[in-house]
Amino acid sequence: MNLTTAERVRLVKSEVLSDDWYLLKKTTFDFLRRDGVWQRQNRETYDRGNGAVLLLHDRRRDTVVLIRQFRFPAFVNGHDGMLIEAPAGLLDDAAPEARIRVEVAEETGYQVREVEKVFEAFMSPGSVTEKLFFFVADYEPNDAIGHGGGLAEEGEDIEVIELPLDTALAMVRSGEIADGKTIMLLQHVALRRAREGCQHQAASV
Repeated sequence: MNLTTAERVRLVKSEVLSDDWYLLKKTTFDFLRRDGVWQRQNRETYDRGNGAVLLLHDRRRDTVVLIRQFRFPAFVNGHDGMLIEAPAGLLDDAAPEARIRVEVAEETGYQVREVEKVFEAFMSPGSVTEKLFFFVADYEPNDAIGHGGGLAEEGEDIEVIELPLDTALAMVRSGEIADGKTIMLLQHVALRRAREGCQHQAASV
């Protein structure tokens, strides 16, 4: 089958189920299966826009800056709701790098210097349209320009946490850190640390 994906999808109808916090739609479409049969399907999609997330890592002290905040959806799914995360936010039509700089300053109080984009990912593609842009950045203690905490008018009540990277990784294993985007970035910087350690050893031989 040499058709593009767009040629294999025929939209039938779309209806708005909710346009309150974000946009929830139900769409009916026909999808051309690989066996050549058109199959009618229904899907609900939740559109909240795209977002960005960044992990601050002090390579000299091997520490990371994370935040703790209440997440109601996690609370109603059996968690206590107080998730430990890397700072993140929706783009709101801004460029990902520009937006994440603002979010990090608001949530952690740290001014971001150079940022590195490491990848993009759809976090829940079965129902949510959001794509996340993932960043890492180096920081030092004197990069703190405020106390963070987020914006009260947006319902944010954020605690700033600085941890050794190894402690954060242990908290992933224990389940204390259960946020997907944060786990991905912690694993990324752990792999980078290991790679840089190997390169340093090779250079010193």
